[in-house]
Amino acid sequence: MKVILLDNIKGVGKKDEVINASDGYARNFLFPKKLALEANAENMSKLKAKQDSNQYKKSVEKEEAQKVAQKLNGILLKIAVKTGENGKIFGSITAKEIADNLKEQYKIEVDKKKIELKEPIKTLGSFNVSIKLYEGVVGTLKVQMIGM
Repeated sequence: MKVILLDNIKGVGKKDEVINASDGYARNFLFPKKLALEANAENMSKLKAKQDSNQYKKSVEKEEAQKVAQKLNGILLKIAVKTGENGKIFGSITAKEIADNLKEQYKIEVDKKKIELKEPIKTLGSFNVSIKLYEGVVGTLKVQMIGM
């Protein structure tokens, strides 16, 4: 019997996947626990509509991420920091501070978890910081540390 899974089931399949299940397993386990629906014409058309909607949402999100990446590529983010001797910064600049400054100066919101810093910035100068905006979309931001 063909069924549409409504949830991820370990060893069976993932949500919204159409699988072949034995009649007994489907009737006695999957249907009563509302883990699956019968794969009839009505349910298949609902599944197709849901998948099309998700695909459209993903394409819109990717386009928006590409626009933000274009903006980021042209930005020079200047961060003023207190420095000691030899141009060393008191403390360090982390992904959170970069995200906060980007929001404050350019009104672009980026999740700090998506900013890729191998280690916090501890010296003056210019640095290229890559930001993963979406799957396959990476923006590069130029960050310049200015001593006070």
